[in-house]
Amino acid sequence: MNPGGADQSSRRSPTAEQLRVWRSFAETSERLKNIVAVQLQDDSALSTGDYAVLVALFEQPDRRMRSSQLAEHISWQRSRLSHHLGRMEKRGLVTRETAVDDSRGAVIALTPTGAAMFRKASPAHLHTIHDTFVAALDARQLAAIDDAMRALDTHLNGSPEDR
Repeated sequence: MNPGGADQSSRRSPTAEQLRVWRSFAETSERLKNIVAVQLQDDSALSTGDYAVLVALFEQPDRRMRSSQLAEHISWQRSRLSHHLGRMEKRGLVTRETAVDDSRGAVIALTPTGAAMFRKASPAHLHTIHDTFVAALDARQLAAIDDAMRALDTHLNGSPEDR
């Protein structure tokens, strides 16, 4: 028996090559996200969290979403979103309103200030994404990344037994 108590025959570990690919993916993704985040902050005084909330709200026809839907949409826990929204409210980017159909629920609304900041930040942010990500890859590589991300998303959205 091994020290952890798990049966070694049922444990799946990556090969050295798979681990190398994982580390490359994780480290490069983190570096890329940091570069984009710093540039967004420098260009617009928005964090990537601010931008994620603003873009989600901006894409809605009425520029509002229930907080639970917003949390799911940007893949955040509700408590994290609630704290972040409090900071955004203080800056005048969003407002919280009581849901008409459920007094316990909240609807998050994009303010005119939030919409203006989003519109102002987007061109430079999109240029940064182009310059740091898109420009480094050809069409075949972009398609391969898209295919890989879709496969990962499908896998992660499957049942725990599938993993």
